Amino acid sequence: MDEGVGPNSENVNSVLAQESLELLNILSGQSSAVIMKLFQMMPSDAGCNINQASCNRSSAAVTEHIKGLLEYFRVANAADCRTFLQSMCVLCDNIPMHLESRLMSAAGYENSELSNPSVMAGKSSLPPSKQLIKRPRIDYWMQYIAEVIHSLQRRWERVSELLVSEVQLENVWVSVRTANRARVRPDQTPGPGDKRARTPEPDWDYGSMDSRVTLENFLQGCAGKVTVLVGPAGSGKTLLMSCLGQQWAHGLGPVPSSCLFVLLEFRQLNILSRPLSLSELLLRHYVPVKHSDHEKEAIVDYLLSNPEQSCWVLDGYDEFHNKITKQDLQIELLDPEKPLPVADLISGLLNRLLLPGCTLIVTCRVRDVLDLEGMSDKVGLLLGWDCQEIKEYVDNYFFKKGHSANRALGVKAAELLVSSGHLLAMSSLPALCNMTCICLEYLLLESRNPGGTSIPKERSETRLKVGESEKKEPQIRKLEDTEEGGYVQREDQGRSYEGMMMDGTIKRPPPPHTQAQIPSTLTQVYLSVLGAFLSRDLDTRGNNDKLNTMKLTDILSQHRSELGELSKLAWNGVEESKILFMNEDITQNVIEFSIRKGLFSQVELRCEDGMLVNSYCFTHLTLQEFLAALRIMTSDDVSDMHLKKRFSLRTRWMTRSDRRTVFTDSLHLFLCGLASPYCTPALVHLARTSGGTGGPIWVEKRQSLVLNLLTKLCQSNNLTGPKILELCHCVQESQDHQLAKQVVGVRPTLELRNIRLLPNDIDALAFVVNSVDNNGVGLDFRACSMDSECLDVLPRCQYIHYLSFCSRKYGDKFAEKLSSILPKFKSLRKLEFCGASLTSTGAASLASALPNCPEVTEINLSDNNLKDGGIKPIAELFTKLPRLVLVKLGQNNSSLEAVNFLIGKMSSFSNIEQIHADGMKELTVTISQKSDLDSHKTKCEPTISLLNQKWSRSDMQQLANSLARCPALSIVNISGGHLDVDTLRMLIEFLPKFKITKKIILQSPAQVSIAFSGGRKNTNGVSKVLCLRCCGLLPTHLERVWRSLGTCPDLTFLDVSSNCLGNNGLRKLLDILPRLSVIQEINASNNGSGKERVVMLAGALCSQNSLTEIHISDGETEQVILKFCHGERDENHQKKLFRMNNSSLLPSDMTTLCKRLVLCHCYLELDLSYCLLTDKAIENLLKVLPKMTSLQRLNVSHSITSTTGALALVRCLNVSQRVTSVELRPHAESFITFDSVKAKETSCRLTHCSLQGDNLERLLDILQQGPKLSDLDLSSNQLEDEGVKKFVDRLQKLKITSYVNLSNNGLTQKGLLDVANALCICNNVSGVDISLKAEDRCVIWSTQYEDCVKTLSVTDSGLEHDHLVRLAEIMSVTPSPIKLEFQNNLLQSDWIEDFLKLLNSGQRGFSMSIDERWIRSEEAVSLLCRCLHLSSNIHTIRVHHTTLHLSLMESTELTSVSLVDCAVEGHHLASMKSIIQRCPLLTQLDFSYNNLGIDGAEFLCSVLPSLPNLTSLSIGSKEASVAVVEKLSEALVQATAIQCLNLSGHAVSDMAAKIMTRMLPRLRSLNLSHCEWSASGGLQLIQTLGECVSLEGLCLDCLQLNEESRMALAQALRKINSIRSLKLNKIATAMGPSQTNGVLDLLAAMEGLNRMQDIELNGWMMGDRGIEELTRHFPVWMELRRISLSKNLISDLLGEMLLEALKSCTHLEELHLPSNSLGDVTAARMALVLASLTNISVLDISENRIGHEGSVSLSKAIMCMKNLTKIDLTSVGTSKLCPVAASLAHCPLLQDVRLGWNNCGDKVALELVRVMPLCRKLKRIDLESNAISVSGAEALVKALQSCPAVQIIRLWRNNVSTTKAQTLSLKERRLNFSST
Repeated sequence: MDEGVGPNSENVNSVLAQESLELLNILSGQSSAVIMKLFQMMPSDAGCNINQASCNRSSAAVTEHIKGLLEYFRVANAADCRTFLQSMCVLCDNIPMHLESRLMSAAGYENSELSNPSVMAGKSSLPPSKQLIKRPRIDYWMQYIAEVIHSLQRRWERVSELLVSEVQLENVWVSVRTANRARVRPDQTPGPGDKRARTPEPDWDYGSMDSRVTLENFLQGCAGKVTVLVGPAGSGKTLLMSCLGQQWAHGLGPVPSSCLFVLLEFRQLNILSRPLSLSELLLRHYVPVKHSDHEKEAIVDYLLSNPEQSCWVLDGYDEFHNKITKQDLQIELLDPEKPLPVADLISGLLNRLLLPGCTLIVTCRVRDVLDLEGMSDKVGLLLGWDCQEIKEYVDNYFFKKGHSANRALGVKAAELLVSSGHLLAMSSLPALCNMTCICLEYLLLESRNPGGTSIPKERSETRLKVGESEKKEPQIRKLEDTEEGGYVQREDQGRSYEGMMMDGTIKRPPPPHTQAQIPSTLTQVYLSVLGAFLSRDLDTRGNNDKLNTMKLTDILSQHRSELGELSKLAWNGVEESKILFMNEDITQNVIEFSIRKGLFSQVELRCEDGMLVNSYCFTHLTLQEFLAALRIMTSDDVSDMHLKKRFSLRTRWMTRSDRRTVFTDSLHLFLCGLASPYCTPALVHLARTSGGTGGPIWVEKRQSLVLNLLTKLCQSNNLTGPKILELCHCVQESQDHQLAKQVVGVRPTLELRNIRLLPNDIDALAFVVNSVDNNGVGLDFRACSMDSECLDVLPRCQYIHYLSFCSRKYGDKFAEKLSSILPKFKSLRKLEFCGASLTSTGAASLASALPNCPEVTEINLSDNNLKDGGIKPIAELFTKLPRLVLVKLGQNNSSLEAVNFLIGKMSSFSNIEQIHADGMKELTVTISQKSDLDSHKTKCEPTISLLNQKWSRSDMQQLANSLARCPALSIVNISGGHLDVDTLRMLIEFLPKFKITKKIILQSPAQVSIAFSGGRKNTNGVSKVLCLRCCGLLPTHLERVWRSLGTCPDLTFLDVSSNCLGNNGLRKLLDILPRLSVIQEINASNNGSGKERVVMLAGALCSQNSLTEIHISDGETEQVILKFCHGERDENHQKKLFRMNNSSLLPSDMTTLCKRLVLCHCYLELDLSYCLLTDKAIENLLKVLPKMTSLQRLNVSHSITSTTGALALVRCLNVSQRVTSVELRPHAESFITFDSVKAKETSCRLTHCSLQGDNLERLLDILQQGPKLSDLDLSSNQLEDEGVKKFVDRLQKLKITSYVNLSNNGLTQKGLLDVANALCICNNVSGVDISLKAEDRCVIWSTQYEDCVKTLSVTDSGLEHDHLVRLAEIMSVTPSPIKLEFQNNLLQSDWIEDFLKLLNSGQRGFSMSIDERWIRSEEAVSLLCRCLHLSSNIHTIRVHHTTLHLSLMESTELTSVSLVDCAVEGHHLASMKSIIQRCPLLTQLDFSYNNLGIDGAEFLCSVLPSLPNLTSLSIGSKEASVAVVEKLSEALVQATAIQCLNLSGHAVSDMAAKIMTRMLPRLRSLNLSHCEWSASGGLQLIQTLGECVSLEGLCLDCLQLNEESRMALAQALRKINSIRSLKLNKIATAMGPSQTNGVLDLLAAMEGLNRMQDIELNGWMMGDRGIEELTRHFPVWMELRRISLSKNLISDLLGEMLLEALKSCTHLEELHLPSNSLGDVTAARMALVLASLTNISVLDISENRIGHEGSVSLSKAIMCMKNLTKIDLTSVGTSKLCPVAASLAHCPLLQDVRLGWNNCGDKVALELVRVMPLCRKLKRIDLESNAISVSGAEALVKALQSCPAVQIIRLWRNNVSTTKAQTLSLKERRLNFSST
């Protein structure tokens, strides 16, 4: 062999020559020690100079010598060259693996030439072991790489087999983002980006289209880094990674071929459950090898030694079951040989704790990037296909079919795809684009087949012309991640919508030949996709052999069994977050079917033992979710509760704590779409599968459930912007316009804040917005990211009255684009473009467009950068927009020049009402609208307010010139800015030129106002003010002031505060009062006056008739204010106020003051609040008090500091007989009020004192000697059990007529027993109400009547057995009838039984109710049975919900047993059988609203024969059941005593109906409401009613009556003259809207019902003719007690007729007229008619249209309704209900007031506060959804303190913040701010 030929037959010298350039670069980077060792291998004569030269540190010199070194060995003999190459490979670092492999291969295994004499001894200093160690390791490494290459190539062959088009990395585009950016909050506003930026998330910025790069370029430079590639499901991430591996295998692509390419899929890593080492992960799981352990060790050793020579691709992190987190702490590297969980291995790689320096590429979805933040070096968003790429794919897809017909279909398919928003959006994702092509092929072929029809379409959709080319190719925005912004149809693409009609359809003519219907929602698209998949049949190669074009419903029926199993599998996968299914998960035939149809993809999985197995996944995640939604809608194995749990809106805001899911969260959208009636036929066919429920009824119920859930979301008012947008998508899918109306009904402005918006989002908004018709809706895009493509779609949103764009992303280009579409918003009233980046250029664009929006009333361009130049074009709009009223231009870097320009506009445009500027912050122009109708009114002059400006003389001159040119101005305010003397002088020079009618306000340095008379000739009505504040005035100066005032007698306000007047000056001021004939107020504060001023001013108040108020305060600042009221007034009825606050009154001062005020003969209020009153001072006050006969009110708030002082004031009850109320509380509000003469009734409230020991005795002595009290409030006085017992012992001696409040006194159960004893020892005590826990309530009610029923109510008091025993003893000795009410006291069953035993003997009249949560179902029946067994005196027993009701009468028999709505089932009743059968006198049985079933029916059949006296049976049901009535019918016929029967809610079969006709004639009362029956069965029953001649009560609510049944009912009513109660609610609606004549016939049939007492005809929609017919009967219905006519379209005029007709019904007690159209005319008639109907106790006119005049009329009617107990004025159409609230004071029996949903404010609340104490029986007030503020709520809290009977005040949806509502609720538990 030639010496130049090495062991591998490659010339070693040639190899060195070929690689010299790369070796030069490598050797240049090595250390000097390595270079020296290599130099030493040269002969000494050749290397001497080189060694010397190497000492030169110049890099250029070293490079030249390295070239010499390489050149020497290039021409050296082969043996020397081999030795050199071997040594270099061992010594040098960073030699690429491919190069090192070639060098070592050429150099050979053995250094056989070392014996050659030409090789100098000592040439190589390397030991032989070092020289031979690398080659074997590299060989094993290269062998493993070869196996990996083979594996990846085989993988690519498998993956690419079904590809439609070739994958080219240079044509895949990525938008790059720099990672590790700090994030302020999870929902922050998206970062700025180019107009075509494609980020779906508000937190991530992926650059713009202009900076996009190819995937190949993106991966360049990724060596040694962590690179993350994100994209939605179906965007091709896995395919691209496989392609990347295939390119690497061929030595191509961005990953160097020298690196080991490790491609791991997270979906496969999920199956690795046991810990494994890095070696096992690589050599067993990735590409298994059969090498020896030594060889494997060599491979791993090489990898660990050269981690930079490996590239790890981790695909699909979104599918990983674990979560990777960044390791913040500095910890040691992981041991690669130590077995670890796979999650820890992956985490170690990403956190650089394993193989530091290796290259990592991770793919995931956008939401998962948060997990990798801090670990990734570069993040890129995989961009989807644009329109051109989509068209190319479609063309390739149909070209692959291989014949011209399919090519023609491809052209048509491309055009149809571009025309459909949903299909176009889907197609941006490669995976879904393939599905779209399959769908289009199916639809197009189907349209050729006359028998084939597609799913129904929305009525607004047009058909598309196939073959017509578009004028402009739509621009498609790239896709975004489906999870975070929704699935594909809205979150990826935005496109140009030119050619679209306003309803969203493409405006094109119909096709001439072929027509194809495109589904209108995404759900319908997927339904078509499913049909397309089912219609095709693939061969083993995946080619389409044939396509079945049957109807969709036929296809679904044909494959219903397979679809049932597939949908179940899909649903289970969604539930378990599972996307890969094994053979054992599904039957083999369904697997083959799914693969053949293309629904499944086959995936190879490597198990933990290294074996390859097949698994399967759905073609796309959304397809699995769609099939899961089908399962939910067609099968009952998903419960309603589970559906509700799954149905929720999601947000696009991402946080680290978000729940990770592999799915796209599209399930709820598909559910909404399937709830549409367009999908019903398909669902009905699928519901008949083996897993389905078998009929349309189930589908309808399931659809109704989804729509109901969606309705609740539509009505919710607390959704964030992303959820509102998601709701719009849901509503769009449902195609329900009523739901869309509800969305905007709850929120007139859709606030879509802080999210990224795309064209499909605007599509969804358009569907919702366009439902409002002309009502208008607002869109607030504050802080949203919106591209120009969205604006192309925005005009689809009609009826927009408000648009808001607030984000720095919006600049001039955006404004220019917006200007092009603004003219299309003809109803726009308000435009906001604030907080943006607008300049004068953008402002000019907007200004050019806005004149085309004639309805605009408000423009807000604040917080931009308009500067002065941008203000001017906006000002030109003032004259071009006729309805403009407000323009905001603040924070625009403008100057006073812009303000002057606006002021100049006032001279040419007189409608400017106000110009307001506050420094640089605010600039607002207000414009008035003056119509011709208002031209006769006095014009209001405009105002100018320029606050906090920086004035110079020139600025003031310019302003003055502008003001001089203005027409008349009312006020000019230039306060807040510094004005020097020159500037003021300039202003004053121009004053004669100004036309100002009121004043100029200045401030320099003190506030100065210059007032004007306005140039009027008659100035008598002008108020004149003299302000001499802080002028250092002395008493002597006042003479000069008075002389000056001689010429000004009409002074109205005088301010001489902050001077030095003292007492003398104050005296002089009082002396001049007679000369000031029109003075209204004098302020003499801060003048150093002493205490003498008090007596001085008190005397003036008594002597000066016009002086009405004195205000004195000695707080931080001295205050002396006098107020006057002039005019002719009755002195005896004039009210005067002497207020002295924050002062310290000595006892002598108190005596002097009170004696002086005795001289006051007017009504007097003495206010001594916040004064320090000693006990002696109070005593002196009480001495003079009897002489102060004019005193009406004494205010001592915050002046009483001790219990002793409070008790001293209580003595006023004994001192003065005029006292009407005493309300005292230390350090709080305290009042004493007086009557003019002797008080008829007195109230006393003494709270928050320490009434213990002697204090309590002292109080009781005072009260015992005092007058009769109506009520006494001693709450919160620390009485505890001992004090309460003392009080109760003396209660009989106290004269109290209404109640005693002992709440919040620390009572225990012992004190409860003492209070309960009051029922026994006090004859006048009528009731005790106690709750010991959170509410801590204790009220003792009194009565003036003897022998009344006494009530004990105990709630939440934790009673024990012993307490019940003691209570039984107390009740046993109480002579009067007793009513016991126990609620939530944790009573046990045996305690109740023992209690009942003790009450058994000697009770004359006794009733008891016990409410405990456990009294339900079987426990309720058991308790009832034990009670009946224990006591023979039970007269009636009833369980309703969770409450047991008992009535006991001595020596009586059981007459009534009821178990109502308490979850009792039929088999529970068996234990009652023997007891019921032993009660022959039983007259009533009621088992309504339980689940009786067949067992319950059998029970009734067994006991009815033993109840000969049973007259009433009620078994009403919540759910229809045929079996119960059918089983009972014969027994009911035999029970001849039954006269009252309730079968409401049951299903009556024809057989049961026929049997029941035999018993109906004997009934006196019948309830068949909500029953279900066939037409024939119902007709039998209705006809039989005519034979019920004794029938007095009939209820047929909500029955479905056909025409024949309706006629039969009318005939029956004509025959039943005995009817007293008739309830036919909603039966007219059931008959249908076309049955108007039927309604009239029924009304006419009531003519003979002369004994009518109660009639309900709700929901008849009878209108005018019906009301006229009904009112004809009123004159003969003389006994009518109750009438209800809600939802009957009663107009205002017909309401008046109705009221007039009711005058003859003098016994009327309840009038219900809600939900009609009653107005002021009806209310006026009520004022006249209701005064004569004195028995009315309930009035309901809610949901009508009563105005303010009607409110006044209604109040007059209410004043006459002395028996009124309940009034419902919910949503009556006016917020001005103060007159109504005031009139309630005349209704002493009132218990329930409902004023919700009227937008009432605090005035109504305050009026109720005044009324509440007068309505002693008031229990409930409903004020929800009004405009009551915190002030009003606090007033209600205060009022509740004196209203212990009130149980609740509802304040939900008022102007009270959540925090404040919680505070108020804690303060007063009876305030309810919740929705329930």
